[in-house]
Amino acid sequence: MTVNWKKTAVVVLDIAIAVYLVLAITAFNKPDELGTVCSEVKIDIQRDLTDGFLNAEEVKKFLEHNKIYPLAKPMSEIDTRRIEDVLRQSPFVETAECYKTQGGNIRITLTQKTPIIRVIADNGDDYYIDNHGSMMSNSRYPSNLIIATGHINKQFAKKVLTPIGNMLVKNEFWQNQIEQINVLPDGTLEIVPRVGEHIIYLGSPANMEKKLERLEKFYRYGLSEAGWNKYSYISVEFDNQIICKKKQKHI
Repeated sequence: MTVNWKKTAVVVLDIAIAVYLVLAITAFNKPDELGTVCSEVKIDIQRDLTDGFLNAEEVKKFLEHNKIYPLAKPMSEIDTRRIEDVLRQSPFVETAECYKTQGGNIRITLTQKTPIIRVIADNGDDYYIDNHGSMMSNSRYPSNLIIATGHINKQFAKKVLTPIGNMLVKNEFWQNQIEQINVLPDGTLEIVPRVGEHIIYLGSPANMEKKLERLEKFYRYGLSEAGWNKYSYISVEFDNQIICKKKQKHI
């Protein structure tokens, strides 16, 4: 059998180039860790629509508590995958990414669960709802969050308050205007505004977007002219109408 040396040489050369490229890419993506210690840990927390619960100092303390904060440790001993897994165990962390860079640095990037409403229910429950409807334990309170009170169980919070909260946090007008949502025993809703001395009755939680659109127009073109304290009660329960009760004058 005759060996085609030219063809064999080309195949061997192709294999050698492929091996070199794999080694080169691996070396580029994995800094030289021998004898190098971590000299800097940079923690980047992505912000969302509302203030969250985490800051860089709290993330550092969380990693220190779990004995995996990487500063001053040999780079070869730092397990970035374990750091990611531990961070994801936090009830406030949505996603976590950790990687090594040239020069002995560690970069940690987090996105946090977004609290949208604080629930203080009649049954004694006190927790936050995030934008996915998950319950978050009571922690430091972001002052700009809407508070939900009244007859609220966890199923109602997930199924009803979560979509309402997501709608409100995306609307700057209502973020600034609504202070409290109160759930009555029959499941209907009231709103306590930040400005004005009136209560807004929404009725059932159905068609919330249309009710709020109608109410916003009334706020902008009605109350702004009539005065914020003229009424004690405003109802947008029924379609295509707004019912107002004037504030009683005390003699």
